[in-house]
Amino acid sequence: MRSKTSQGLLLFAIFIVALNLRPAITSIGPMLNIIRDDLLLSNTQVSLLTVIPVICMGVFALLAPILNKAIGLNKTMYWMLLLLAVATGMRYSVTSFSVLLLTAFSAGVAIAVIGPLLSALIKQYFPMHVAVVVGIYSFGMGMGATLSTGLTGVLYEKSSYSFALAVWAVIAILGIIAWAVTAAHPIEVKQVTEQPVEKGKNPWRSKQAWSFLIFFGLQTALFFSVLTYLVPIAVSHGMTLLQAGTLLSGMTIVQIFMNIGFPIVLQKFASRTPALVVILALGIVSIGLMWTADPLWFAIGVLVMGIPLGGLFPICLLMPMDATDTAEETNSWTAMMQTGGFIIGGILPLLIASLYDYTENHYVTLFVFLVLFVAMLVLALQIGRSAKQSS
Repeated sequence: MRSKTSQGLLLFAIFIVALNLRPAITSIGPMLNIIRDDLLLSNTQVSLLTVIPVICMGVFALLAPILNKAIGLNKTMYWMLLLLAVATGMRYSVTSFSVLLLTAFSAGVAIAVIGPLLSALIKQYFPMHVAVVVGIYSFGMGMGATLSTGLTGVLYEKSSYSFALAVWAVIAILGIIAWAVTAAHPIEVKQVTEQPVEKGKNPWRSKQAWSFLIFFGLQTALFFSVLTYLVPIAVSHGMTLLQAGTLLSGMTIVQIFMNIGFPIVLQKFASRTPALVVILALGIVSIGLMWTADPLWFAIGVLVMGIPLGGLFPICLLMPMDATDTAEETNSWTAMMQTGGFIIGGILPLLIASLYDYTENHYVTLFVFLVLFVAMLVLALQIGRSAKQSS
């Protein structure tokens, strides 16, 4: 048991650490064209700076329980935050593409480990207020993405792109300090031996679970692709880098409100499918508005895009909970969904970059976004039918 003061400090630490889970990735988007031109890279090459961390989030998430068991939660968190700070800070001395790739890989490993540990921490220390604390956690991630997408372009205008990328190491240092303060009170995450999942509920043998995995992968691919390519698309339509960055920040603000508010709205509906169909339809509308290339309609389309980007992730988290009966089953289905989904989410943006290298036309990029929305809409209807048959 922890006192109210120490609980408050832990909440603050969770928020500060959550701030660190996106800037190393999302700060690349506004600088994509700058880095590409400076280092004489192709779009496929420069996209690896966002692709690699996302794939790492799927591949290395299993390190979290291993490190927690081996050296404990506190040391694991310190080492991962330090790794994130060093990896991000190294970008100030960018000398080659290989250095940037190393920082992307290191940051991806750190984020992959920190995320599951925070989730386990929330479940253990705030069992009666999970939804509220998850909201704080999500708000921290969204705020980190908003700050990095909005301010990176501003910092570039005042200094250099290497400084604009490296400055986010400061947040990791703040995370270390915040964790040191709250760790003055004992923190640990207890691990129990997982019970084998019933044969009928093994996610790897379930078509429904595979549908969840593919859906999560498509929404992850869409999320990181939009954050990566929105600024280059806006610049290709005649906007300045600062204008494009500001527009991207506006979209992420809409996304933050959806992250917090949409789960509350979902509680009022017995079925998730209607709400899912509505936000996917809004996503398709947003692509249509952006396709016009008119500055006003393009800006409105970008803001509308924030609705599905913010709403899809909470729905994905709820899918395994709705389909399973026990906590062990939910954990197994969620682990499968996120591990495979993050790998898919990392690979598809690489495909988008390759298509742009071939066509040199960002309307192709928008078309790929449209295909992702349509594919998710088809999957959503299929998942909804499966859920109805199961019930």
